[in-house]
Amino acid sequence: MIDGERPNRARRATPAFRAAALGIAALIAIETPVHAQRGGLPLIRDAEIEQVLREYSQPILRAAGLAKQNIRVVIINDRAFNAFVADGRRIFVNAGALMDAQTPNQVIGVLAHETGHISGGHLARMRQEISSASTIAILAMLLGAGAMIAGAGSAGSAGSQIGAAAIQAPQSVIQRSLLAYQRAHEDQADRAGVTFLNATGQSARGMSETFKRLGDQVLYTARSADPYLQSHPMPSDRVAALQELAKSSPYWDKKDAPELQARHDLMRAKLHGFIERPDTVLRRYPMSDTSLPARYARAITAYRYGDPRSALAQVDSLIQSQPGNPYFHELKGQALLEAGHPADAVGPLRRAVQLAPNPALIRVMLGQALIATNSPANAEEAVGILKSAMAQESETPELYAQLALAYGKKGNLAEADLASAQAASMRGDIGTARTIAARAKGRFPVGSPGWVKADDITSLKPLGRN
Repeated sequence: MIDGERPNRARRATPAFRAAALGIAALIAIETPVHAQRGGLPLIRDAEIEQVLREYSQPILRAAGLAKQNIRVVIINDRAFNAFVADGRRIFVNAGALMDAQTPNQVIGVLAHETGHISGGHLARMRQEISSASTIAILAMLLGAGAMIAGAGSAGSAGSQIGAAAIQAPQSVIQRSLLAYQRAHEDQADRAGVTFLNATGQSARGMSETFKRLGDQVLYTARSADPYLQSHPMPSDRVAALQELAKSSPYWDKKDAPELQARHDLMRAKLHGFIERPDTVLRRYPMSDTSLPARYARAITAYRYGDPRSALAQVDSLIQSQPGNPYFHELKGQALLEAGHPADAVGPLRRAVQLAPNPALIRVMLGQALIATNSPANAEEAVGILKSAMAQESETPELYAQLALAYGKKGNLAEADLASAQAASMRGDIGTARTIAARAKGRFPVGSPGWVKADDITSLKPLGRN
């Protein structure tokens, strides 16, 4: 598991977008991740979890006609139950949503709802509404300011009061209009999600259960809320409409396949093991629980906080139970690598790469282990392994950081500098990226592919500047 990666290609807010955000902050917080505009969201990268979510989402995306759009499910390291879309390429899901969802169907229902937002073009349409609203607000402010100036010039306060009202009143109208617009989007996404689930022969029960639980959580505050100032439909109305629609599906009573439920339980156990404190994990998965997920969570906790020998023994027991599970081998390799035994980690990681259906992230860790052995031959192999992972992980900073180390051990300083600059760029550290790229340019022949890549990085502008 690679924790803490932050994307640096978040959408930059235009001045008009920022102006709208001041008036409808709650709305923008749902549609655009605020932290992504401040340097990135704290993400979790993990081959096992991403594979499970890929299998959850692909049938839904095919039903929505989006299978060729390369849409990814991205995991945020946040314990709250939440999911959202911020562009047409990614569905963001909090780790807390995965940890709290008891069945695959509950997660699949959330993914179907978010896919409804993407297929409906809701983000683009909302941005158009925001842009129009911003123009109206700006005009109203200018007219209001003009009235205030005129009132001041006539030595009376009435004109100034009219001007102030002219500034404030449109903001309230615009806010209500935009929130009503989004409420309609939420209802459309619910209906689209159920349609996609029906098309793939899956139950909408999990989707209904999830939104009912969320609705119950906010029901107390919603009782006194103004329904016209809510960005989502009022919980009781939304839950009732969704439940009626979901129950009309012929697949309402269809259960998740046992094999899928077993993998879901392992995914949840892995997240609990990596994210929660040891005492919390042991309360959730006590020693009396001998199930595979419980053993998985405890093994992760043991390697992170306990005795390495005990942890490895627990991981070996997992491998004995499921020799063909690539992620148990990956865990053993990761535990050995982080315990300072990179040479011993290479074997389990090689086995994980052989077994995993999408091993790109595991290849990055294997490359790291090979580099850490301080063997020139292993560094040479690591370059090839990391380059093979680049086809699927071309925007992963850790890959380029490890590639820089591998080239450095080989004495190829030009490629090492270029890879270091690429890693810094993807982390959003544009100043460092430009400095290292400038040094790389001096090492490459002018006009060579490496020189061109380094030159592109030196031309990058710091985030936040036009």
